[in-house]
Amino acid sequence: MFNRTWSMTKQPFLVLATLLLLSPLTACGGGQPTTETTPAQESSSKVSGSRLATIKERGTLICGVNGEVPGFSFVDEQGQYSGLDVDMCRAIAAALFDDPSKVEYRKLSAQERLTAVQSGEVDVLNRNTTWTMSRDTAVGMEFAPTVFYDGQGIMATKASGANTLKDLTGKSICVLAGTTTEQNLADQMRKEGVTDYNPVVSDDVDALYAAYQEGRCEAVTSDRSQLVARRSIFPKKDDHVILDVVMSKEPLGPVVADGDSTWYDAVKWITFAVIQAEEFGITSQNLATFESTEDPNIKRFLGIDDKLGEDMGLPNDFAARIIKHVGNYGEIYERNIGKPLGLERGQNQLWTNGGLLYSPPFR
Repeated sequence: MFNRTWSMTKQPFLVLATLLLLSPLTACGGGQPTTETTPAQESSSKVSGSRLATIKERGTLICGVNGEVPGFSFVDEQGQYSGLDVDMCRAIAAALFDDPSKVEYRKLSAQERLTAVQSGEVDVLNRNTTWTMSRDTAVGMEFAPTVFYDGQGIMATKASGANTLKDLTGKSICVLAGTTTEQNLADQMRKEGVTDYNPVVSDDVDALYAAYQEGRCEAVTSDRSQLVARRSIFPKKDDHVILDVVMSKEPLGPVVADGDSTWYDAVKWITFAVIQAEEFGITSQNLATFESTEDPNIKRFLGIDDKLGEDMGLPNDFAARIIKHVGNYGEIYERNIGKPLGLERGQNQLWTNGGLLYSPPFR
């Protein structure tokens, strides 16, 4: 009787003790195993849901350009594209495919360009597009680092006798529709107290300059770099003068659609790579000499050490690929703008030379 009573009263305590002893064992080995996601797995997951994965699978980059501005993006009679904007497209293709030719170019008008990004018609826009607050927020664009700092100017015929904005009172000014240029012109004329002028609006860049050369307007306004580029191919370029007027800030660079941080990061750091390469003094001509460098910063940059590229879905040597096939920023600028157009770099110098070009650290 004593033994039976003890057994009955103690049995619940034995069961409880057993459960307590087994519970940690179950948590450690017998239950559902806990899993930890590695950085590489996280990166792969992000890339798989990004436009970056689509581009890799497609095997080509679709890049929106202007195609009508020498020095920036211009297509010749043989269908060959060239210019600073074009080289930025080629840099992305070089980084992704080790081949700068894997680009499909889409010529876009000023009215078409942002819609083409929003709709996904193009992967990236490199089309002298100004970074503004409304485009960055309400319109849904994401701007990569600026590759050309510009400002709006005015070109007039020498026959007009114009040297200032006030000299254009009562005269006609050609301007491209659907751009910040149109608003800037109105703002600056109002600021100068000039209300008596006639804007002649065009929907196409070629039509804009055709109207100007045909005498339908005595002046034309656009980014100063574009005015220099277009004047360079005028039959009588000495008959035209670019006024000493800067009406706005025009930071120009690559643009992608908002909402895809993985693709945006790739374009952003590819852009920074051409700038950082110049700061390091690495060119397409001397790249091979850096293969044995002992500088840890350069080793990380070129993908010799660390996995900076892999961490965002790019090859670790993406920067080296860009330099090899396209060159650094200085080479790109000189090839497309400096040598053919004679346009000094000015604000487009590296920060170390008093300019605005600056890359965050590659680490």
